[in-house]
Amino acid sequence: MSRVEIIGRIVKPLLFGICLLPLVVLLFSDLGANPVEALTHATGDWALRFLLITLAINPLRRVSGWGDLVRLRRMLGLYAFFYACLHVVIYAGLDLGLQWERIWDDVLKRPYITVGFSVFVMLIPLALTSTNGMMRRLGGRRWRRLHRLVYPAAVGAVLHFLWLVKADLREPLMYFALLLLLFTARLLPWWRKRFALRATAPTI
Repeated sequence: MSRVEIIGRIVKPLLFGICLLPLVVLLFSDLGANPVEALTHATGDWALRFLLITLAINPLRRVSGWGDLVRLRRMLGLYAFFYACLHVVIYAGLDLGLQWERIWDDVLKRPYITVGFSVFVMLIPLALTSTNGMMRRLGGRRWRRLHRLVYPAAVGAVLHFLWLVKADLREPLMYFALLLLLFTARLLPWWRKRFALRATAPTI
């Protein structure tokens, strides 16, 4: 089998199953005295983790030299959206019972929910335009411009977590540090290219 066939027939199905494991574990876990709250937090955590893993694909590809990693990015991004959807559905449906006035009041008056809701809204067009067909319809340049929304979405997701946690900030700060590292890793090639162009520019 070719590398493309191995990724399509073996790696992707395996990755699909691995990405579902957190949900399976949650469903068969003891969620304690407040299972709705536990599910809300856990699905939010996994949405953030998959979002950061998706952002890590390009830096890892450059470091490892394995260009085929890019073929896995779409699935990881869609899983970030999947867990974000579960997070929102559990919060709005199970926690607030689809009481739209309460939900809207939370969105307007609680900053961490305002930010979290904004992140979810940003993820929707990314998920809807993740197919090759949508990429062709939008054109490469417009598609890439739209998918830069992943950066403010990731920042918002980390801020949402930071504002949510009231006592032990170690975990959200760890995600914040990881996000800074990923942004730095993505900007380094641009900085190097810019400085190289400056160095080779003719002086007057």
